[in-house]
Parts: sequence; C-alpha cells; structure tokens
Amino acid sequence: MNLTLHVWRQKDANDKGRLEVYQAKNVSADSSFLEMLDEVNEELIKEGKDPIAFDHDCREGICGMCSQVINGRAHGPQEKTTVCQLHMRQFKDGDDVFIEPWRARAFPIIKDLVVDRAALDKIIQAGGYTSAKTGGVPDGNALLIPKGDADYAMDAAECIGCGACVAGCPNSSAMLFTSAKVAQLAIQPQGKPEAARRVRSMTEEAKACGMGNCTNHYECQASCPKDINVKFIAKLNREYLKAMLPGNNK
Repeated sequence: MNLTLHVWRQKDANDKGRLEVYQAKNVSADSSFLEMLDEVNEELIKEGKDPIAFDHDCREGICGMCSQVINGRAHGPQEKTTVCQLHMRQFKDGDDVFIEPWRARAFPIIKDLVVDRAALDKIIQAGGYTSAKTGGVPDGNALLIPKGDADYAMDAAECIGCGACVAGCPNSSAMLFTSAKVAQLAIQPQGKPEAARRVRSMTEEAKACGMGNCTNHYECQASCPKDINVKFIAKLNREYLKAMLPGNNK
C-alpha cells in the first residue's frame, strides 16, 4: 500500500515545529507501524535528509517507549495496542496518516516525535515503591495474600508507564498512571505501612510536574494500551482521603 504521512517535525523544545509530508511507498500490510517508519527513514537518509526521530526500545508492547499520537489517538486506531504492535493492516491504500508526539506541558518535546517523559519517573521516585524489608526470594511465599488482592495488584501492575493516559486526557492528567502505581502497593501488606505518605507524595509530585486533575472523561482508559481501569483512580482518591485524616500525616 501507499500512504501519505503528515509527520510532526521539531528540532528541539524551542523550535516552533510543523507538519511535513512524506510518502510511504509499497508498505507491507504485515509490517508494524515502526517498521514502516524505519523504511521511510532509510529513504530520507539516502536522500541526505534528517530522519524522523521517534522513541522505541523493546518493540514488544512492554516498555511503553513508542509514544505517538496517530490520527488524533494515542498509540493509534487499534484499542489496547502500543504503536510498535500496531500493524499496517489497520490502514488502507491511499490513506493520509497524521503522526504527532504526546501533547502535554509535562512532556516537553525533545525532537520530532520524542518527548521527555521524566515526569513519570519523578512521580515514581516520590513514592512508587516500598522500603519494607521483604527478605530473600524464599520469603516471598511466607506471607499469604488473598488471591483477590493479588489479582487486583497484578491488574494495576500491568501499567507500562507509556504516558498515553496523559496524552489522551484533555487535562493532561496522570491520575490513571499514578493510581495504578498507588493501588498495586496499597492493596498489599508490604505496601500498607507507607500508604499514606506514598499517595500524598505521588499526587503532589504529579501536580508539581504540571499534570492536571481527573474530571471523569475516561479518555485515559480508552487510550491505555494495557486497558488499565479507572477503578484505580477511585482507589487513589480513597487512599488520599484516608491519608489526610488526623494521625495519618507520617
């Protein structure tokens, strides 16, 4: 198939940026979206032009690096799919495809489709961990956890930290990301001693990074390639309210 690509090009954070048009020719329907971009870049390099900069790493839908907005949707038209796992069979011959970076104040553009997502790392550093001594590997089974709690924690832990929820939200909110990290620890006995400090620190850091608040648009869940449920935002809100009660200010 042949496609017309409208790609956002921007030299750095200070550059104004613009959409540039490229032709993707003889694209295999079985290739991935990133493989298609690789082929376009090879042609640009042959012509002595600057290739399109975009993030990628594992290309297996795990790392969350392939952050792109395709035709107005974070990660593209296929639900529960990262850009690297999006195949060209989702498009038709002659289609116009618009490719842009994440749009959020907390994600400044580095170059072209590459954004700085360090804000998500700062939220994790603020409290997305447990400092409880858990012992060695054999000790992992010493403390029994109900299956329902374990399943709940695993559902939250599916978050790959790609930032699609922030890019998709009209408020650029990181509530879904933050809530997934809070919920997976708050439900487990090892995470409960630091639960109050954790939820306060992480939500305050998200605000400091320029993230907005949740106003129940549900676009975060719709954009998420791992289908993280907004129920975790409700859990975060409950944990935050508990953390603000007298006696929970440690």
